[in-house]
Amino acid sequence: MIKSIAEEGSIANSAEKLFLTQSALSHQLRELELQLGFKVFLRSRNKWILTEEGKELYKLGNDVLEKIKVGFEQIEQIKSGSKGNIKLSTECYSFYQGISGFIQKMGVLYPEITIDIILEATHQPIPKILSKEIDIAIVTQKPDHKHLEWKEVYNDEILAVINKENILSRKDFLSADDFTNEHLIIHSFPLETVSVYNNFLKPDKIIPKKISAVPLTEVALEMVEANMGLICVPIWAVNSFKVSEELTFKKLGSNGVKRTHYIVFRKEDKLKKYINDFISNFEDHFSKSK
Repeated sequence: MIKSIAEEGSIANSAEKLFLTQSALSHQLRELELQLGFKVFLRSRNKWILTEEGKELYKLGNDVLEKIKVGFEQIEQIKSGSKGNIKLSTECYSFYQGISGFIQKMGVLYPEITIDIILEATHQPIPKILSKEIDIAIVTQKPDHKHLEWKEVYNDEILAVINKENILSRKDFLSADDFTNEHLIIHSFPLETVSVYNNFLKPDKIIPKKISAVPLTEVALEMVEANMGLICVPIWAVNSFKVSEELTFKKLGSNGVKRTHYIVFRKEDKLKKYINDFISNFEDHFSKSK
């Protein structure tokens, strides 16, 4: 108000600029001068002139307004840094389960960040992130590459899901040998990308009698319920489904098969705000949900 009156030279011109009536502006000026305890303007020949105190207040006001302007410009720069597209992939199709809920949450909190799941990069996310075909990878092995950084997100344990009619249901835990004559249902090939094979069966050179790839967890559970085989998954992967009372969960080995999940990104991207917003929210979401 003070800036406008001083620069316009009259209440009439200033009122029009501030979208106020002259009486409203005059009233506000009187209220301000009462609060300050000094006159800000003197009226002389239809021109409003700043008093000595008013000049100091005008100078101070200009300084404050300039700082506010600069501050909002910086905020806009920060906001513009929050815009971006993130291409995401994992090392296994089963990892995508649960990610849809997180993407939906991000869409509400960060509408200017778009997230694309790149299915073609599944099983080979690290080469794809290095070639910049994707931006974020979810893996269970820490990458050792000078251009990549990683953060530990959460831990889980792989369990065998079997039908209670299966003789293996009587055991406290399953050994690798128990899979020799079993039908193992996995999400996808190649076998080297399957955690239960890499971390549990391969060290003992065990190959199940039959292996089938069924990408849909719900269908795989129905097959196990029909006693057509067994699957090995973490508990969180079946939490969203109604698990039949005919099924039971068994540990793999006496110590279990546990995994650590890492979120991987390029070092050159770590200063991008939208990348950091994604990573921090991913850590928070999955550390609480697993």
